[in-house]
Amino acid sequence: MRAISYRRTGGPDVLELTDRPVPEPGPGEVRVRVAFSGVNPTDWKSRTNNEPGPDGQIPNQDGSGTVDAVGQGVDPVLIGERVWIWEAAWQRAWGTAAEYTVVPARQTVLLGAEPSFQLGAALGIPFLTAHRCLTVAESLPDRIGPGTLNGRTVLVQGGAGAVGNAAIQLARWADATVITTVSSPEKAQLAAAAGADHVVDYRQQDVVTEVRKVAPQGVDAIVEVSAAVNAGTDAQVIGMHGAVAMYADDGGAEVTIPVRMQMGPNARWQFVLVYTEPAWAKEIGVEDVNAAVLDGAIRVGREAGLPLHVFPLEQTAQAHQAVQDGAVGKVLVDVTA
Repeated sequence: MRAISYRRTGGPDVLELTDRPVPEPGPGEVRVRVAFSGVNPTDWKSRTNNEPGPDGQIPNQDGSGTVDAVGQGVDPVLIGERVWIWEAAWQRAWGTAAEYTVVPARQTVLLGAEPSFQLGAALGIPFLTAHRCLTVAESLPDRIGPGTLNGRTVLVQGGAGAVGNAAIQLARWADATVITTVSSPEKAQLAAAAGADHVVDYRQQDVVTEVRKVAPQGVDAIVEVSAAVNAGTDAQVIGMHGAVAMYADDGGAEVTIPVRMQMGPNARWQFVLVYTEPAWAKEIGVEDVNAAVLDGAIRVGREAGLPLHVFPLEQTAQAHQAVQDGAVGKVLVDVTA
């Protein structure tokens, strides 16, 4: 089978197209014939910083495809099912940048007949991250679903990114009022297409003023892509018992928070990384994201505010570079092309 792998850390050039035997699933595992592989920032960061094992590393955490074999202890009824995959390469040598991958059965989720494989490969890390960001506040529900955020206001900093788009779509599905910030008119159109109720161009408008117009008492949750830059703004618009959920790193930047100002509302400043979040929270996230998919609430493509950038498997290096360069939308690898 064709697979992308790397045997040393470095830039995209360390990724090589290789020929490997088709893997066999072990106990508790399934083998998936991969259709699309999703690329996230953690994929290129892992390639850059984490030494691969002696047999090399197949990159990429997210993906979609069809189960074609199961290991001991797994119900064979799964064979032939369309699924989406999450965390394939976390502390494992088998990611999704290959024609076949093997993962623990619990890390595949039934996609159903209608959603596309492109949508399935776009879910994983971005949507699980967004789910965690929307549920960490003590004043917010642990579960996301229709009506669960009714009467709540969510601020998504950077609504044109993959996690920002996911947060907008999930929050709107849960009936929240969604405010988002962007840096250009083009990104404003994408955020609006995703479902944001109010879009603020932070290069043209004062974010605090605009947010307070919508939420005079402050917002209930902030999904934060750049805490080091936005902490001052977040501190001024967070509401009572609200939470600022920080899911991205500006290259080792540090965050300065005005302590007294945050004591009044009992605000929470929460760091979010899907891979190490509590197991129960991750399980809930997977269930809720899949419920949103089956409810038809999740979309991909420019009309959903998430342009797709698709590369064939042999161009996985270019796909990684596109994510590293900040491509707006979702980068996918078409494994079948």
